[in-house]
Amino acid sequence: MTRAGKNLAELTRLADEALRSQPGCETASVPGLHGLPDVREGRNWEIPNVVLGDSLISDVDRAVITVHHRLGRKFYLLMDQ
Repeated sequence: MTRAGKNLAELTRLADEALRSQPGCETASVPGLHGLPDVREGRNWEIPNVVLGDSLISDVDRAVITVHHRLGRKFYLLMDQ
């Protein structure tokens, strides 16, 4: 599978949409992502914070792991040079 590069805004939007599509996470949101320094292969970004809204933390924890795995296989963060 070929992975596609996304800028920070694009990848944040994708992560936010993916999180909200998970069961019990309709009111949660991803305010932003962070790039991981010195990562050359694999997922080079993380979701450091999530706004829960009315979602339960257990639902959000599970969903964040799912989003990381699923989107991490498809997209990488384009880092500023």
